[in-house]
Amino acid sequence: MPRAMETSVEVTENGKKPYPKPEPVRLLDMSELTKWSLYRAVIAEFIATLLFLYITIATVIGYKNQSKAEACTGVGFEGVAWSFGGSIFVLVYCIGGISGGHINPAVTFGFLVGRKISLVRAVLYIIAQCLGAICGAGIVKGIMKHPFNSLGGGANSVAHGYSRGAALGAEIMGTFFLVYTVFSATDPKRTARDSFVPVLLPLPIGFAVFVVHLATIPITGTGINPARSLGAALIYNNKKIWREHWIFWVGPLVGALIAALYHKLVLKGEAVKALSSFRSTGAMHK
Repeated sequence: MPRAMETSVEVTENGKKPYPKPEPVRLLDMSELTKWSLYRAVIAEFIATLLFLYITIATVIGYKNQSKAEACTGVGFEGVAWSFGGSIFVLVYCIGGISGGHINPAVTFGFLVGRKISLVRAVLYIIAQCLGAICGAGIVKGIMKHPFNSLGGGANSVAHGYSRGAALGAEIMGTFFLVYTVFSATDPKRTARDSFVPVLLPLPIGFAVFVVHLATIPITGTGINPARSLGAALIYNNKKIWREHWIFWVGPLVGALIAALYHKLVLKGEAVKALSSFRSTGAMHK
């Protein structure tokens, strides 16, 4: 996504390669609505999220169906986690240069908080992601109707033995880990310093999704993506799922918020820079 660049450049730690430091994106950039690049990115997010839900929910239903017929068969939890992580790796690789490859409202929200995208783009992305997720889950139901209905539709819910508070905490931590990885992988200073980073950018993001699923599938089935949770919940349409659905919005959005602020204020040092600027201004007025 093209952004205005500051006139000053910052030099990387090795002192060899300067890079243009991106300015914070304007919050209300209505001019984006006149650009085809925005709508192309929105379409890319819609299709990518549709494909993501189709592949992953079909894997979940297929695994449950196989293990129900014969114990210890199917891909297992690890295979389900690989389905989610691998799909994200492939899809981010495919559309990263078009839309940034968010495929997740929590990631989009984190980028909005970090002033990397405008509010207009964020809203359209989230709408596209949710619609894509609903369509993807609907396709799975159309192909696997009986197992989809009988095996939970791949919808997220709080597992037996865990409280809603524990599930919320798991969603916050899992999304923090994911969005923290996304911010680190897309840091312009890293991509300027290490030439291999842009090529391998989807890899750490996909692995982050994979390992979070390994950790939290037994707790919530792993949401960390409100569109994924909404798509499966809406198509499955179960009262228990809806009673707990708020967890899979609040948890990921809180986790994304914390990760964005941590990266912006702590890792990028903006809090220290702001404090130093405030002190310098105060000293000048004395």
